Amino acid sequence: MEKLMIYNEIHRLKSQGFSNSQIARKLRISRNRVIDYGKMTPEEFFEFASSLQNRSKKLDPYHETIVRWLKEHPDLSGAQVLDWLEERLNVKSVSENTVRNYVNDIRETYHIPKQLPERDFGAVPELPMGQQMQVDFGELKVPTTAGSFKKLYFIGFILSHSRFKYVEWLDRPFQTTDLIHIQENAFRHFGGMTQEIVYDQDRLLAVSENAGDIIMTAEFTKYQQTRKFKVYLCRKADPQSKGKIEQVIKYVKNNFAKNRVFDNLPDWQEACMKWLKRTGNYKVHHNTKKRPSEVHALEKQHLQKVFGSYLFEKIFGTSITRKVHKDNVIRFGGNRYSVPLGTYRKGSQNIVHVQSDGQHLTVRLHPNGAVIARHVLSKEDGLIITDPSHRERSRSKRDQLIKQIEEMVPEKETIGWLIKQLAERYPRHLIDQLKIVQAAILTYPAFIEEALDEMKRLKLNSANDLRDIAISLEIQNRKKLKKTGIENEKYKNLAAPERKEDIYIRVLQGGSAQ
Repeated sequence: MEKLMIYNEIHRLKSQGFSNSQIARKLRISRNRVIDYGKMTPEEFFEFASSLQNRSKKLDPYHETIVRWLKEHPDLSGAQVLDWLEERLNVKSVSENTVRNYVNDIRETYHIPKQLPERDFGAVPELPMGQQMQVDFGELKVPTTAGSFKKLYFIGFILSHSRFKYVEWLDRPFQTTDLIHIQENAFRHFGGMTQEIVYDQDRLLAVSENAGDIIMTAEFTKYQQTRKFKVYLCRKADPQSKGKIEQVIKYVKNNFAKNRVFDNLPDWQEACMKWLKRTGNYKVHHNTKKRPSEVHALEKQHLQKVFGSYLFEKIFGTSITRKVHKDNVIRFGGNRYSVPLGTYRKGSQNIVHVQSDGQHLTVRLHPNGAVIARHVLSKEDGLIITDPSHRERSRSKRDQLIKQIEEMVPEKETIGWLIKQLAERYPRHLIDQLKIVQAAILTYPAFIEEALDEMKRLKLNSANDLRDIAISLEIQNRKKLKKTGIENEKYKNLAAPERKEDIYIRVLQGGSAQ
């Protein structure tokens, strides 16, 4: 009886335009169940319900145990129940989908709703006029006049004090140039610029945030330095930092875009601007109890004026960055595209630059560097696009190390000489020697070429010699700087290996550190 009520309620809500996710939240059931019930005709559902009553289930022997677990832990998911069955009762050969459906039936029968963890929030003090603007991205699929669906992307802006909003749409994923263009449009719409702008940690802006030190993309860094606004990057799902703009994104999706049919981008954008004037910025805000358009008239006087036009074409190209994942793929346009094995390196930033002409995707390690991957763009979603050559281990680990070291040192002849010496003297331990060379190059880049010249002059042929000479040269340089009264901060905490200093002197005089 209860399943029939849920079935009828699902179809009633669908007829009113609710999405599967909204229905699942309303009825507190899984989205998959909403989809399954929504596809069934009444006849199919009655046949399905009858079959449930007349058949035994794989998990019936564990029924009481699962009920007890759910009563003790109402927030248990089907995946967790499956894991507990395998761990505690050694249950095998049962699928996660079977467990999830069984758990849903138990919740209905015993009235055990799933309890989601709640987060405690505190009210954020209102910010003064002109201090902050928040920015975030949204996307959704909308029906078209052609009878299909199209994915649209938008950026929302809001002045934190007045709640005055601006929204702009695209029919493709955003690039850094798009963000900057649209932000300039937002400045014109608002009549000025705030002191601070709050963003999500999006790859269009930032490569990474290392313990609070923001590493922004080159394109956005140049723009930010030109306009001189303060950037604040917040963590994902952080309503304390950007709750205002998150509400705007939901407002645009559920009020403007919901049940609207797309024909072309200019008409859609024009309709959105009219909606902002009519509703988004005119309706009384539920927190401030004021109309954003009226408060904006006062806040506008406190915004910083933006002079001139930003010259995009003189600053950067059209490449965007993507992160390289551990399995040597990058994500672009809803798919994953391969890059050569070894592109991902543990401990590195693992950022590549990509360009798309609408037909092909080109990947480089540097904006103007050599192409490391080129793919035909897929029109489908959820695929892994692989170049077979990227998965061939064409080089051994030794060869890869040699290639990396050669790329790190401009003087090819000298580094080639050292690699040849190491290969002849340490054939069984060449990889270990190459790792020491690579570490020395990374640690002492300013002294490595001089150290190589000294090694060649003294006829030394060990990676440890290279490292020791580089350390000695850096120590001598530090002493020289101290004598001249120029103390460089980066040498203050320099720690050499546990060898006496006379070893380095002997090395430079022609002796061996071995």
